[in-house]
Amino acid sequence: MTSSAALHLRPIESRDDGAIAAIIRQTLVEYGANRPGFAWADPELDRLSQVYTGPGARYLVAELEGTLVGGAGIAPFACHLDAVCELQKMYLGPLARGRGVGQALISALLPFASEAGYRHCYLETFGPMTAAQALYRKNGFEPLAQPWGDSGHTACDCWFAKKLERP
Repeated sequence: MTSSAALHLRPIESRDDGAIAAIIRQTLVEYGANRPGFAWADPELDRLSQVYTGPGARYLVAELEGTLVGGAGIAPFACHLDAVCELQKMYLGPLARGRGVGQALISALLPFASEAGYRHCYLETFGPMTAAQALYRKNGFEPLAQPWGDSGHTACDCWFAKKLERP
């Protein structure tokens, strides 16, 4: 667990786009997910600061002692239910893992999602990312038998959802 003084979360800025894209790509390579069907092929990967600007959207980056080490976002998600958001592009570089950074991001983003009026939060991940799945379960996300909607991430093989608390 990291001390709160060493960890700083803030909204993404255009100056962060290259660094967060590099962390995402590095992580995808590490897990063998550097191919179509994963975030690897997302056309907006290099401009996340522009993507998360609309209503109900937010992307936070995490800095440890001034170094950008990861991030995560919330955005609207279209599926069979109303008022659903997706926890998106949550990736942590090796320096951030096991230090409470992922928990801090989730703890900051889920209240935002509730306040934005979402009733459910959905996410997709990949089987080998077991530490991420444990974190999602710890935060009340439950596994799903199949994906919701069409995220375009056809290679993801693990899906989770959480009913959000009303503010």
